[in-house]
Amino acid sequence: MFLSTRPHVLSRTPLPIQATGAQAIKEVYATLHRAFPDLHITAEDLIEEGDKLVARHTVTGTHQGEYMGRPPTGKPATYNEIFILRFTNGRIAETWGVVDVLSQMKQIGVIPASFS
Repeated sequence: MFLSTRPHVLSRTPLPIQATGAQAIKEVYATLHRAFPDLHITAEDLIEEGDKLVARHTVTGTHQGEYMGRPPTGKPATYNEIFILRFTNGRIAETWGVVDVLSQMKQIGVIPASFS
């Protein structure tokens, strides 16, 4: 599925980058693809109502490149994320997202597995 964004899309998700709008979304996915070249995102649920789409995903990949300042570990990771997208004239205008970064960091060994 290809989703077109407006150049000034509002991302309501805290991101570890300085870019904003559509450029921020591009940078996030470029970073993920460098760190997890076998990145695969499976849409588990898509729920549409009015001008919004809620998407629940399962993300898998192997940590093969630098990620958030950490060298590659070669470890696989599977984690979940949920995004809400608001559309205007058929294009993404605003996003909110929740990503299970704790689970991701535990699986690639950045945070001890016993940490809860």
